[in-house]
Amino acid sequence: MENSPLFWVGFVVFVLAMLLLDLLVLNRKAHIVRMREALGWSAFWVALSLSFNYLVYRTMGHQAGLEFLTGYLIEKSLSVDNLFVFLLIFSYFKVPAQYQHKILFWGIMGALVLRAAFILAGAALLAKFHFLLYLLGAFLVYTGIKMAISADDPEIDPESNPIVKFLGRHLPITNRIDGPDFFLRRNGVLFATPLFVVLVMVETTDVVFAADSIPAILAVSRDTFIVFTSNVFALLGLRAMYFALAGLMRLFHYLHYGLSLILVFIGGKLLLSEYVHIPMGVALGTVGVILFGSVLLSVLFPKAEKSLP
Repeated sequence: MENSPLFWVGFVVFVLAMLLLDLLVLNRKAHIVRMREALGWSAFWVALSLSFNYLVYRTMGHQAGLEFLTGYLIEKSLSVDNLFVFLLIFSYFKVPAQYQHKILFWGIMGALVLRAAFILAGAALLAKFHFLLYLLGAFLVYTGIKMAISADDPEIDPESNPIVKFLGRHLPITNRIDGPDFFLRRNGVLFATPLFVVLVMVETTDVVFAADSIPAILAVSRDTFIVFTSNVFALLGLRAMYFALAGLMRLFHYLHYGLSLILVFIGGKLLLSEYVHIPMGVALGTVGVILFGSVLLSVLFPKAEKSLP
């Protein structure tokens, strides 16, 4: 499996087959995803990801296996912040629980295409311009510090979103959610529904988060196959993780700081790469310790609820 075109094609076909199975068979009818179902699918995607990680290790070597696992862990952990924003968007628009899975499905489909383009462009630029590595490292350090000092609860203001404003000016939109469709035709006029607006917000939010996660994984590996596949497996398990953690995400209040520390660590690793060599095993262990420590601190020192006046 040395990055041959045939294997790339096989991997893409496998991903599309899994997505079609999800859309047309397993979740053909809109329904509320319960905790048990979400946990089961989360376990399935994690097991599938680790199985693929073992395949990478056996066919591409020890280093590639560690790079995949490190990239997967980073993307998976950064996704928690992403999921929290999705939760706020769904709450803001009062999206019924039975329609959230469909929005996340199509949102992730769009994210796969966009991130593939980001990864290919980023890897090509890094291969051609070596100095970009230092800019990438500085960007990750800056992003990590900014994440640490930013507010704990991100604000969601769809009315100020330029894309949502554009849709409102150029597309008739119904004023309430009436069924699972993104578009409705009334009296010969095609209307977008609020679900389509939510889908657009989910897509634009993912683009913003990709600006952090893609550089972080490119800092771990410049093998486009490793970067792409670790990203894809993290995204494929995103929906199940959302429904499994939707009620628990607010409990992990120290995870935000753990993620910022990971970005600073990865960025610093890049900046010092000419002078200090940090083995991939050490990098993987550091990421794991930071994640475990931030979750453990969140459990041991729960966030005090603000009392109402």
